[in-house]
Amino acid sequence: MGKIVTKFGGSSLSDAGQFRKVRAIIEKDDRRCYVIPSAPGRRFDKDEKVTDLLYRTYRASKSGEDFHAVFQLIRERYMEIAQELKLGIDIAKHLDALEKEIERGVTEDYVASRGEYLNGLLLADYLGYTFLDPKDLVFFSEDGSFDSELTHTVMASTLKHVDRAVIPGFYGSIAGGEVKTFSRGGSDITGAIVARAAYAELYENWTDVSGFLMTDPRIVPEARPIRNITYSELRELSYMGAGVLHEDSVFPVHRAGIPTNIRNTNEPDARGTMITHGAVDEENPYVITGIAGRLGFSVLSVEKAMMNSEVGFGRRVLQAIEENGLSFEHMPTGIDTMCVVVSAAELEPVKAKVVKRIMELTSPDSLTIQDDMGIIATVGRGMVQNPGTAAKLFTALSREGVNVRMLAQGSSELSILVGVDEADFQRAIRAIYDEFVQD
Repeated sequence: MGKIVTKFGGSSLSDAGQFRKVRAIIEKDDRRCYVIPSAPGRRFDKDEKVTDLLYRTYRASKSGEDFHAVFQLIRERYMEIAQELKLGIDIAKHLDALEKEIERGVTEDYVASRGEYLNGLLLADYLGYTFLDPKDLVFFSEDGSFDSELTHTVMASTLKHVDRAVIPGFYGSIAGGEVKTFSRGGSDITGAIVARAAYAELYENWTDVSGFLMTDPRIVPEARPIRNITYSELRELSYMGAGVLHEDSVFPVHRAGIPTNIRNTNEPDARGTMITHGAVDEENPYVITGIAGRLGFSVLSVEKAMMNSEVGFGRRVLQAIEENGLSFEHMPTGIDTMCVVVSAAELEPVKAKVVKRIMELTSPDSLTIQDDMGIIATVGRGMVQNPGTAAKLFTALSREGVNVRMLAQGSSELSILVGVDEADFQRAIRAIYDEFVQD
């Protein structure tokens, strides 16, 4: 029987009612054997996440202030869940111990990690599953970088002997056992790590939305859900600012060839979005998969006659960029023009130095900088099989009077990038969506 690893976000485990939904989901499929919980999230608007309360507690303690009032809010959250679900675990004992540890001066990472730890204890008791502390399973090197191979070896070996377990997300340990956390959202990373180590047939990421949408709903309120997406498409969209999964939370399952299903705890029968290694058989009716974009770019345009025949010209331009601590995002070129797209915020403090250095190294005919540009990526594996996709996209932008300042398309034809004035950004996304996604 194949195994399913399930990760539940903070909104899925915010109170006792949500715990009941989670257990119903898990019991519906016997293959759901490893569960990764986040700390309790918001229960309503203006509520605070437990992790935020823990950070507040730590900062108050660190500065010598009285942290007990904030800690009491944390205590009430966990006690309320335990009492309403009539759990057998003495969670008060664990809360008392944590309060004393904070008084003694434990690290910020340790305090922040206790949100997942305590929620894991509650959930393991509620499900009747084994509790596994990721402090003993997830490892970081001394420099703070995640040690993926040691983690995989230890995690896989442990899971061989445990049929069903709750493994809190977000943290692990460095040498000596000191607790170390991932960045915020790290429970997604833990879930993917466990899925890889368990050789799962599916990784489910349960949250409060029914999968990904084709574009930002703040720009296109009626944006349709994405039913199927490949990891490659996901990477393109997330790089361009789409609010999807962090790349670190995708890599372990992508590497292992395990599909990921994004599901909604509050709508458990909804199909959600399936992320796969390769294309699925189901036809995509829209040709494109999604649209995403980011603002805040500047374009350095270096023009020089016969640039193409000058050996090392491009390298010298990039040398000037590198010497000033910048990385470039894109580099569209013509026969006599080279454009380098960089973050406007990063360029601004060193703009004069970059210009001077490029002039010294390349002696161009002209060098101009255009600010206030947004980049929009139209992504879809189906574009390569559909001639005229680019023409359709530019027709939509032209119809709306949007000026295209930059164009780039990868050799895989997975995405088309266009640069537009920031003032035209939302209108451009809307135009592209309307052109490709029709009722």
